[in-house]
Order: sequence, then C-alpha cells, then structure tokens
Amino acid sequence: MSSPNQPVPFTADDYRTRMARAAESAAEAGLAGVLVAPGPDLVHLTGYRPVNTERLTLLVLRAGEDPVLVVPTLEAPDAEQAVGSPALTLRDWTDGKDPYAVAAPLLDADGRFGISDNAWAMHLLGLQQFLPGTSYVSLTEALPMLRAVKDAAELERLAAAGAAADATYEEILKVRFSDRKETDVAADLAALLKQFGHSQVDFTVVGSGPNGANPHHEAGDRTIERGDMVVLDFGGLKHGYGSDTSRTVHVGEPTAEEQRVHDIVREAQEAGCRAVRPGIACQEIDRAARAVITEFGYGERFIHRTGHGIGVTTHEPPYMIEGEEQPLVPGMCFSVEPGIYLPGRFGVRIEDIVTVTDDGGRRLNTTARELAVVE
Repeated sequence: MSSPNQPVPFTADDYRTRMARAAESAAEAGLAGVLVAPGPDLVHLTGYRPVNTERLTLLVLRAGEDPVLVVPTLEAPDAEQAVGSPALTLRDWTDGKDPYAVAAPLLDADGRFGISDNAWAMHLLGLQQFLPGTSYVSLTEALPMLRAVKDAAELERLAAAGAAADATYEEILKVRFSDRKETDVAADLAALLKQFGHSQVDFTVVGSGPNGANPHHEAGDRTIERGDMVVLDFGGLKHGYGSDTSRTVHVGEPTAEEQRVHDIVREAQEAGCRAVRPGIACQEIDRAARAVITEFGYGERFIHRTGHGIGVTTHEPPYMIEGEEQPLVPGMCFSVEPGIYLPGRFGVRIEDIVTVTDDGGRRLNTTARELAVVE
C-alpha cells in the first residue's frame, strides 16, 4: 500500500527495466550505447544520486551487455547502497589511476554514443583522448523521450507533488499580499511547499504589477500594492518528482481589462488541456492554446512555449512548442501554461501539469483557475 507520504518504493527490477529500455532505445537509434553522468538521468536509471565532480562516475549501457557503473573507489560504498545497484556491475578506480582506462574497455572504440547533457566536458574529452574513434551526441538530441513516459509509480509521485503544490496555493491565498515585498510572499511559498512535503524548492516566482510581464521574474524587493496583478509560479521536488503550477491573483478588485486578459488566458489554457490525447503531436497543444490568445489580439504577447515535460526534474522533454512533432503517448507528463505579458503593466499565466491517458489527458493540478482576489 502507498500514501501521499509514502509512495510505492522503486525496486532493483524497476531500474533494471529502465536501463534495458535505454540500451534498446539507443540501439534502435543507431547508437553503440548510452553514457550517463551524475544527474537526473542517473537517478532515473539507477536511483544513485552522487555529486558531479572531477572524479569520473559513468554508467555505461549497451544493448546485450550488462550495465556497468564506473565509480571512484572512495564512492563505491555509496553506489552499492543505491536501490538499482543489484541490477548493474560496479567498476571502481582509485585516485592516481586513469579512470578513462577503466571506462574505455566498456566502449566500442569506433562507436557513437549518447551521453548525458550535463556530463562534464573534461570527462567527454578524456574519453575522446583515450578512444579517438568514438563520437558523441547529447541524450536530449538522441533520446529525447528517455524519461518522458512515466510508469504507475512515477505518476503516483507526480500526482503527490501536484497535490502538495495545490495545497500550497490554497494556503497562499490566505496571506496578506499588499504592502509586503515579493520576496516575503516567495518565502511563504517556499515554506508551504516544504510544509506539504517537498524536499527541494526549485523556484518561487512572484511577479507583481509590471514585474509580472517578465515570465521568469525573480522575486525582488518591489512592494506589492493594491491594484497589482501578481503572477505566482512555484514548484520543486517531492518524493524525487516535480511539481510546477502557476496561478495569477489580484490585490483588490481587478479592472475590466485585467479580468478580460485573465479570462483569455484561462480559455487558452483550457483549450490546451482539452487538446491532449494520445497520438497527436506536441505542437498541437501549443497551437490550441496559442490560437485562442491570437484570436483575441494578444498573439505577440504570448512569448514562450506552451509547456515542458516534468519528472525527476521540473523541466525536461517533451516540449509543447511549434515544430515538435513527437506524438503524445500515455504516461507523458507536461505543463500547459499559456500567458499574456504586457510590458510595463502586468502579466497573466495559468499552469497545470497534465498527464496523457489512454483516451485524453488528466490534470494533476486541480485548484481554481478563476482570478482570485487577495488582500
């Protein structure tokens, strides 16, 4: 049994399946294998979360071969404790030895490999120096869907993270906004995310008045005033999986124009969510939301993509943007977050995380999307 406070634990078999799937996907893409450095890919594939340092740690996955994790000897005990460690072989190396001499025999000397986007350049160059016949391509380019389709246990974690973000929003509506700095409200958001079970807070955007016209505004020292529209965008990790939601509130009663702009964004967000179903291209979600905003004359004021994937990180493939023809598959999770931004005046954004189901889409955020009035 599981609960929001204790999800179903991942097992060594779960990680074994993920590693095998990654190796098979690489072979289907014409690659000799996958090289995974410390970071979200390694966490997803093995459950191991080391610090990325100058000492080489590298997971080598090749179709038909057992997974191998190359680790510094002093970190081998930690690696052995990872849930996925029974599904792989550890090869350690000691300080003073060449780690690439340990890794090189695991690679095809003339192979082309997918490698983690966040792998250090010094490690990639070290491999190339030892194996000059090899070539490399980023995993985002070669296998963009590596982490995109979530299993039931992952969806459970994402739903729990979404519920915690929703609870945070419900509570933030009760605090005072006017005559307080954006940083004060941002601190409230961070504390609430932690209160509702987040282990990591990734962002707490509080964009008041003209600052709301900057989609990624960092909460600053501006004092929030009555009459301000305030964009709230916050999220992080709970149980190792991400939350990300946006709502826009108003301090005191809004003007007719402010209400109208908010209504347009809400209609656009609804259109984007309604468009979600298996088999359609990611770009169709962007098109559905953007069409509404364009129809009302604000097309040039919608200045970012409609959405991004979410999982062990809060931003990852797939992306809901024109030109992305990747079809939606059940188990994919991503944001739907259109916005309108009027420079020097205000901005509006509404965002939910949506997962693709067998016959449509399901929102993981359920808080009210109407324009809330705060004090």
